[in-house]
Amino acid sequence: MSSTIIETSYAWLSTLFLLLLSILILVTLILFIIDITQTKNAVRRNYPVIGRFRAVFEHLGTFFRQYFFAMDREEMPFNRALRDWVYRAARNQDSTIPFGSTRDVNPVGSISFVNCPYPTLEVDSVPTQSMIIGPDCPNPFEAGSLFNISGMSYGALSKVAVQALSHGAAKAGCWMNTGEGGLSPHHLSSDCDVVMQIGTAKYGVRDEKGKLSDIKLRELAAIEQVRMFEIKISQGAKPGKGGILPAIKVTAEIAAIRGIPEAYDSISPNRHVEIDSPAELLDMLAHIREVTGKPVGFKLVLGGCGALDHLFDEIKRRGDPSAPDFITLDSADGGSGAAPQPLMDFMGMTLKESLPMLIDHLVGYGLRDRVRVICSGKLITPSGVAWALCMVSVIAATIESKRMTAAILNA
Repeated sequence: MSSTIIETSYAWLSTLFLLLLSILILVTLILFIIDITQTKNAVRRNYPVIGRFRAVFEHLGTFFRQYFFAMDREEMPFNRALRDWVYRAARNQDSTIPFGSTRDVNPVGSISFVNCPYPTLEVDSVPTQSMIIGPDCPNPFEAGSLFNISGMSYGALSKVAVQALSHGAAKAGCWMNTGEGGLSPHHLSSDCDVVMQIGTAKYGVRDEKGKLSDIKLRELAAIEQVRMFEIKISQGAKPGKGGILPAIKVTAEIAAIRGIPEAYDSISPNRHVEIDSPAELLDMLAHIREVTGKPVGFKLVLGGCGALDHLFDEIKRRGDPSAPDFITLDSADGGSGAAPQPLMDFMGMTLKESLPMLIDHLVGYGLRDRVRVICSGKLITPSGVAWALCMVSVIAATIESKRMTAAILNA
């Protein structure tokens, strides 16, 4: 009886094996014919069937390099050492490391801090002093935090991510920037301070013709949480580059928030059509400040000191009150949801080069006390923020570490 069952099982398994082998041969033959006759992919045409594994290996290679082959400090833009620090800090785990640093401190230009032989005792430390932005505005902003959340639009970030950042900002006592996608209800899901960014498409503050709307500016300014307005001139990942929001992403909610037609492509020009000179930039700053009564500044990535000279010369001609209340300086290595690789790789100056340049120019023109400086660009560790603060009391803003933290907490 048992021998009969065994023989039956063997026969069934043999049949199954032959069936699977036949299917495999048939599928391989079909793929071979498809690959040898198609004309769109040279690799698959020259190496039928096995050429398909190239894409699989390229895809898997990213994960193998990340988890098995790359050293702790090799990867870009965030290596394993930085990621691990963010992950441990987000989970309130011990962030100390043994033996010594894996960072190479020998290259020329490496940043290091000069330690004090007699450091301040913890009992003698004092709270961080708040910083007033736009003291001459009807509604100045008293910023209590020196480390804040940089701009990333709702739509690029999900509803849950924006809400997580909003509640985290409220608990931390810092502000969050809306990004150029406009102010959504999710930014206001907590009582955190908000900086409203105005991009080239003027999402959230545009009229039916796409022009800047004073009515919508006043509506946003009436919201107590909206503390400042920021005109985006350029960003580090793609300076001088506009964008297109595909119709498929323009949902009813996104259309209502941004003030654009639903289910139609939306174009963001590569600059504000109203701003083609330092004079026009100052005119728009003054107009928004007058309409809203709140501090107004602009964000840009520097490509050289010439732009600063022209702007500050115009400010001096008009008088110091015409200066922006703040300047947000973005780094050329800043991130973005999507940008052409040549622009990411080669355009603009990094924060390490541009921040000292901006500070020196503000001091040289006597505007350092008038204009607050905010900087962003992968400042995800205390050492990066501390370096920025050493450039004479700037305010740091980041989004990368906040996105990593939100992903950890959501998981």
